[in-house]
Amino acid sequence: MSQPPRILFGGLFHETHTFLEETTTWADFDVTFDDHILGKLGDASPTDGFLSAAAAAGLTVIPTVDARAVPSGIVTDEAFETFWQEFVERARPALEQGVDGIFLVLHGAMATPSLTDAEGELLARIRALPGGETVPLFGVFDLHANLSARTCRLANGLVAYRENPHTDARASAVRATELLARALRENVIPRMAWVRLPIVWAPPGTGSADEPMVSLRRFMTELEDARPAIWATNVVPGFSFADTPDTGLSLSLVHTGEDAVMNADLRRGAELAWSKRELGEVSYASVDDVLASLPVGGPGPVVLVEPADNIGGGAPGDGTGILRALVKRDVANALVAINDPAAVATLAQTTVGAARKVSIGGKGSRLDEGPLELTVTLLSRHHGRFKLEDPNSHLASMSGLHFDMGPTAVVRAGGVTVLLTSRKTPPFDLGQWRSQGIEPKNFAVIGVKAAVAHRRAYDPIAAVSYLVDTAGPCSSNVRLFPWRHLQRPVHPLDAIAEPHFEFL
Repeated sequence: MSQPPRILFGGLFHETHTFLEETTTWADFDVTFDDHILGKLGDASPTDGFLSAAAAAGLTVIPTVDARAVPSGIVTDEAFETFWQEFVERARPALEQGVDGIFLVLHGAMATPSLTDAEGELLARIRALPGGETVPLFGVFDLHANLSARTCRLANGLVAYRENPHTDARASAVRATELLARALRENVIPRMAWVRLPIVWAPPGTGSADEPMVSLRRFMTELEDARPAIWATNVVPGFSFADTPDTGLSLSLVHTGEDAVMNADLRRGAELAWSKRELGEVSYASVDDVLASLPVGGPGPVVLVEPADNIGGGAPGDGTGILRALVKRDVANALVAINDPAAVATLAQTTVGAARKVSIGGKGSRLDEGPLELTVTLLSRHHGRFKLEDPNSHLASMSGLHFDMGPTAVVRAGGVTVLLTSRKTPPFDLGQWRSQGIEPKNFAVIGVKAAVAHRRAYDPIAAVSYLVDTAGPCSSNVRLFPWRHLQRPVHPLDAIAEPHFEFL
């Protein structure tokens, strides 16, 4: 009787905003080792998706390291090398004994000062290990990856999320694992085809319910249905806040077909994307202009969405743009969250119900106006840990079902309630508020530091939502960034008469 296939598993997940002043160290990663990784079964993360599908397929999992951090500034070289040392220490003995496959949970937009394509470097190092040269390598990754040609040459089957918000992160890991199991069962190893386009779209232009993503996903799904040789298709709009040669939109396939046929299909997809390139550009009014014309007394909260301080894009989450506008206009019954561990610490000895002056926000980005001095009343303090209410929340793709905001404080200044956190928390799940005794549905106005990923949580409770322009490092105007490594020309930074499509 043959032994179950042995699958080496590892995870490295970080979306790197290279234009931020901060750096991301190894201490900023939540790291799980060895058999403790198996404890993620049931936590709604991509790792859970892999573990569940591996069990269903009868695969034996050999866990190594699973490291993940919230989007933030450039990752230090030391952090990447620490991950590699931890991984290789565990992977080398398994590879020497023999494995039947490798599965990776990646983000796809990680960068360090020395590595603009950290995932490509990781795959190259794995392929250089004895026993890792030709073993089938599959994995799952975020659609906001800056997917490189190097990565696609080294992998057999990488599967991207299809939804933004990322409601299908776990399901995508299941799909990728099932493809690995199929390859082993049929003894047929696929490869990848890939094309990169000279297009950079900011995150608000990449919602999967909107154009141009709707048309691109439809085209790729129809292609997958029409060609049996195609195992999976990926639409990867990229991460616009990473200054790398690989930044931008790509399309890719997992297939067993003829390369010329696959490239011809990808060219048709690329031409479709190019024809719709302007639909991925977005602009919006200033927060002051929006507040000046807000509807009154609607059936739910008015949600002010602030892409420039999008925590899910790496921003510090302490921008004061919306808070300043709400305070200046004396807006009643408003709610915002600000990541400010210093403000939380300042309130540590304050009695609940007491008032004191606090410096709030404006510390994380030089683009912000700076801290806002407010006299606030302390309403409550909490430990900051909460369980996601929605297992398909975009936040589950980052953290699983549990998240820790660090110590928190809830304060009120005039008509504005402010949740102060000690760890920036992407606002993708209403459990963030309710864990603090706050019911968001009861507020007239809510400020949300996001771009698209908040929609699953906030659209059901909102009367109306507005994107608002504020100062911050995740501006949707990609022309504002000091690009140095990006391949040029690229839309919308440059005028392009005839686009160049790059294939494997």
